[in-house]
Amino acid sequence: MRRGHPSDDELRKNFDEVLAHVLAGRGVHTATGLDDDTQDALWAIAEAYPNATPDLIDAARRAFAGQLDGSNAERWQEEMDNWFEGREERKAARERQQGSAEGS
Repeated sequence: MRRGHPSDDELRKNFDEVLAHVLAGRGVHTATGLDDDTQDALWAIAEAYPNATPDLIDAARRAFAGQLDGSNAERWQEEMDNWFEGREERKAARERQQGSAEGS
C-alpha cells in the first residue's frame, strides 16, 4: 500500500503509461495519482480513439503540466472559494428576503 503522494517522477511515468494506453484504445485506469483535469483530458483521447488529434494530446500534456506546477489545484481552489462565497451570498439574500417578508 502506498503512503503519501506520488513523486513527480512517478506521476510522469504514470502519465506516459496512461497516455500510451488511451492512444492504443484502452481507457484510463484508476489510482494513477493524476488529477481530474489530467484524467479528463486523457479520457477525451480515449473517447476519440482511433482519431485522437494532436490537439487532444497537447491538451492532455498541458493538463498534466498544470498538475505538476500546481496551477490545476490553484484553479480548483479558486473555483471552490467562489462557489462557497456565492453560496453564502445566496443564503444571506434569502435571509434578507425572509426578514423583509416577515416585516411586511
